[in-house]
Amino acid sequence: MSGFWGTRTCSTAGEVSDLKSPLGAKLREPLTEARFQQIFGGAEHEPDLLAEPRWSRRCSRARACSAPGAWRLLLARLPPLRWLPHYRWRAWLLGDAVAGVTVGIVHVPQGMAFALLTSVPPVFGLYTSFFPVLLYTLLGTGRHLSTGTFAVLSLMTGSAVERLVPEPLGRNLSGIEMEQLDAQRVGAAAAMAFGSGALMTLAAVLTALPRSSPAELTISALSLALLVPVKELNVRFRDKLPTPIPGEIVMVLLASVLCFTSSLDTRYNVQIVGLLPRGFPQPLLPDLAELPRILADSLPIALVTFAVSVSLASIYADKYNYSIDSNQELLAHGVSNLVSSLFSCFPNSATLATTSLLVDAGGNTQLAGLFSCIVVLSVLLWLGPFFYYLPKAVLACINISSMRQMFFQMQELPQLWRISRVDFAVWMVTWVAVVTLSVDLGLAIGVVFSMMTVVCRTQRVQCLALGLAEGTELYRPLRESHKLLQVPGLCILSYPTPLYFGTRGQFRRILEWHLGLGGGKETPKTDGPPNAVAEPVRVVVLDCSGVTFADAAGAREVVQLASRCQDAGIHLLLAQCNASVLGTLTQAGLLDRVTPEQLFVSVQDAAAHALERLELTGPKTCTVWV
Repeated sequence: MSGFWGTRTCSTAGEVSDLKSPLGAKLREPLTEARFQQIFGGAEHEPDLLAEPRWSRRCSRARACSAPGAWRLLLARLPPLRWLPHYRWRAWLLGDAVAGVTVGIVHVPQGMAFALLTSVPPVFGLYTSFFPVLLYTLLGTGRHLSTGTFAVLSLMTGSAVERLVPEPLGRNLSGIEMEQLDAQRVGAAAAMAFGSGALMTLAAVLTALPRSSPAELTISALSLALLVPVKELNVRFRDKLPTPIPGEIVMVLLASVLCFTSSLDTRYNVQIVGLLPRGFPQPLLPDLAELPRILADSLPIALVTFAVSVSLASIYADKYNYSIDSNQELLAHGVSNLVSSLFSCFPNSATLATTSLLVDAGGNTQLAGLFSCIVVLSVLLWLGPFFYYLPKAVLACINISSMRQMFFQMQELPQLWRISRVDFAVWMVTWVAVVTLSVDLGLAIGVVFSMMTVVCRTQRVQCLALGLAEGTELYRPLRESHKLLQVPGLCILSYPTPLYFGTRGQFRRILEWHLGLGGGKETPKTDGPPNAVAEPVRVVVLDCSGVTFADAAGAREVVQLASRCQDAGIHLLLAQCNASVLGTLTQAGLLDRVTPEQLFVSVQDAAAHALERLELTGPKTCTVWV
């Protein structure tokens, strides 16, 4: 490799053994990949199955159905069959009942409020707070997860619904025309469920203030004055309150009574919810002709639904020491949106607000969802007329108070800046894109920018030269310590990043720099002092433990490196390649350039083999950094 400070010749066997310890002790022979497989064996395969195609084996397993196999499949697809027999009725039932009723009470005003965000009548928010919750109780694996209407999905769905079914410019619609418009918008929202910012909103509010009703402004101000402090009390005294204060339902009752007694709807033209239809809508298949138009909107909604729901389920599963099945969660939320769309529901997912409320109220299992459904069902069947005089301005304030936690995420930005500035940049780019463009387009820009940061970080990884820690088998980067040992003529390099088309050029330049393979009179790169004397490389060990995957372009680059090393008289050794990378390199023709004896199971084995080779071909010299 390169020259070093304090180079001295190990003239005696004792010195050599001491410097190379424990390699000098020769505890075992260096193991190549082939020798390791010969001694310890590879993966076991049934001989008759090896010759059979993979698809044929899968089909044969599918045909071999049995009663135990069918029961296992039923247990996997219906989680209540697993947890209900072990349900602790005395310990958990009261907590699930209280939590379910508490969440159900919140679902009623919140569902109607988020229906307005989706540009559909409020009753459809109640449908979305009932059917998805019931279906997730039967299919979900998250014991503490609460599903229903979600602000982000409602905004995404509402923007798409208004684009697909715009409101006429005249705005003077008859009752029948308004019902037809609502039906079209509900159909568009349901089709999106079937197929599945802040500054602009503020600007729109400020622009509309001169044209707004003073009575509605007053109602909104009073509602926020009650809802925001109640939210803060619930957060600050979470551990001391037996159940969170239901500020939303209190506000709904007070506003309904005030509007009824004061006739605000007729005297001051305050918009109210009106009559909520009793019962459930007739099951109806959404207009599938709309699917090509809404497919672009359904994809980001589906991604957000799955990401938010699985993340929340994983957080609480880790907190309460149980596991979830991500595939079953995907199936549960997919079936929940698919079936609920038949009842004119809009897209839904797990929500942080109601999930936190359920946990704080003492919920333990999915059974709490049934109690929540009972509350919503009672509103749909019997209590709907009590919400006739509910001002829509109150529902809008419930929306704002529910999304306040999203704005409080700004407080986490300084900590995010200290932890990772790349993640901080992803957060800011996504936020600016969502605010200035739209929710779905902004999220797409955030995802693309995040992927670009991953690619850029893989291209900025540096190749590290390794040295031996005296008296151990540990090889560490030379820059970490000045007391690591090196052998002249031996170069040990670690490349800690995937090897693909985006990094192949960097990989080639770095190896040329270290090994002196470039054109002209380049000398090998040194990690030592600048005035050190260069030493030609005779053996190079490439540590592939950090190469998690390699594509065809990266594999061909390694094959070309092996060919150039062979032409330059450099003995190339590869160490610690995982099975996937080794298979890709083999398919690219690596074994046409190197022998199986040049592939080792670890850096220590490759270095031991390299030291033996150097002892046979050159003087016994060792290097110490001082």
